[in-house]
Amino acid sequence: MYAKYIKRPLDFFLSLCAITVFSPILLILIILGAVFMGGNPFFTQQRPGRNEKIFKLIKFRTMTNKKDNEGNLLPDEKRLTKYGKFLRSTSLDELPELINILKGDMAVIGPRPLLVQYLPLYNDHQKRRHEVRPGLSGLAQINGRNSITWEQKFDDDVKYVDNITFWGDIKIIFTTFLKVFKREGISQENNATMEFFTGSENKEEVTVAK
Repeated sequence: MYAKYIKRPLDFFLSLCAITVFSPILLILIILGAVFMGGNPFFTQQRPGRNEKIFKLIKFRTMTNKKDNEGNLLPDEKRLTKYGKFLRSTSLDELPELINILKGDMAVIGPRPLLVQYLPLYNDHQKRRHEVRPGLSGLAQINGRNSITWEQKFDDDVKYVDNITFWGDIKIIFTTFLKVFKREGISQENNATMEFFTGSENKEEVTVAK
């Protein structure tokens, strides 16, 4: 009942309240982003949502657009600025996603929206993460964020899809605040963020114990 009738209206209400409360911080970050990033403070990118419907994700920019002599973007670690590192470590770069939640593209809690290019790489089990709206935070984020493997992330995503409850969402919200405060799991070892997903070795559907 919660997942079907209550979760979406509650997400709308919470995102509207959060945008109102955090509007001064959003305004400050817009100004700082324009200064430190040399122009547009926002980063937008197409991501797959519920039922793999594509939407435009909105975040604060954390990386420059610096390119090498051949016109290719430099590696993430060379484009990630000190200001960008601060935004990521505090998760402030995610605040504009409140607009995505308000519009219905996302939920407060759910599997994180990943890259469109990953869609053909998922096995049947991993595809189930798209049965619900993607979230600002989720089970995988409180269980390691970018410090765990892709397979662990996807297993947590599907586990959440099969076990959506009000109290479960509340627990994830409070644990997320704790993780952000401690700044845990921000990046994967030897990577500025998270390495690209190239597909799992086992392409067959798997079952995860609930």
